[in-house]
This record gives sequence, structure tokens and C-alpha cells, in this order.
Amino acid sequence: MDATLIESAQQGDRRAFSALVEAHYEFVHAVAWRWSGNVSDAEDIAQDVCVKLANAIKGFRGTSRFRTWLYTLTLNAARDHQRKRSREWRNAGNFVADPAFATAEAANDNSDQAEELWAAVRALPEKQCDAVLLVYAEGLTHAAAADVMGCSEATVSWHVHEARKRLKILLGRETV
Repeated sequence: MDATLIESAQQGDRRAFSALVEAHYEFVHAVAWRWSGNVSDAEDIAQDVCVKLANAIKGFRGTSRFRTWLYTLTLNAARDHQRKRSREWRNAGNFVADPAFATAEAANDNSDQAEELWAAVRALPEKQCDAVLLVYAEGLTHAAAADVMGCSEATVSWHVHEARKRLKILLGRETV
């Protein structure tokens, strides 16, 4: 079904594009939420993805699964959004973390410990954060995460390993 919708959307069929967005919106929003940790930001990111998808769909060649391609588009939109927020905070002289995160539900658990962990994950360097979120929050294999990140499986494994070491330091724990 997606293949037909994708092909029609690429040719300018607005109904097909609308159906494609409707079919994948929850997925995009869930990924955006896991990356941002904030419902409001996730909504903004998901909307950005839908807008970008209108032009980007023409460039989808089918060399990877549509969902993998959509992960990449969503991941890039989340990064763009985070960069924009960082600039806004710098410009405002406010270097504190987003206070809305404290009220957001944790991805897998409502405990303070889970919130602390996911906040620390989001504070990791970009590639480490991406690898951890793809593997642990999204449940992808290292190979699937490598497809999304555009690198080798070994590189994903290395980023996860480095993230674990850094999280131990950030969280002041012996094991993560």
C-alpha cells in the first residue's frame, strides 16, 4: 500500500500524500518525542517533517525502506529543532534545560530515574545520542540504526559503547 501511495504522492497526488502522512504521523510524532523529550517540541518537529515531506518525497528512491528513510528525515528535523532551541537559549542568555521536560512522561517508565536517564542521553554528543535512542528507545538493531545514521554497524556499536561510558560519568553510577 505504501508503495502505491508513495508513487502517487511523488507525482503530485494530494490525496495520496495526505493518506501517507496520516498513515505515518503517529510514528513520526513518537520518534520526535523520544528525541526531544517534550510533547510540544515533538508536535513542532512532526509538523516540520510533514512540511518537509511534501518536497522530500520526490527524492525518495526506494533504495531503503520508507520507514528507515522517514526516520532519517525525522531525525534531521529533530536535530534542526534542537539547534534552533539552543540558539534561542543562547540568545536569551538562558542556559538551563527545557523546564517542560520535567513534566513530560518518560519514554518507558514514569520514574524520576528514567527521566534522569533520558535527559542524560539527550545531553550526549549528537552521534552517541542518536545511536542510543535508535537502539534502546526505538528498539532497532545496530544494523538498522546504521542504515538510519548512514554509517557502519561497527560505528553504531562504538557510539553506544562510548555513550555508556559517558552516561556512567554523567549519572555518577558504576553501571548503566
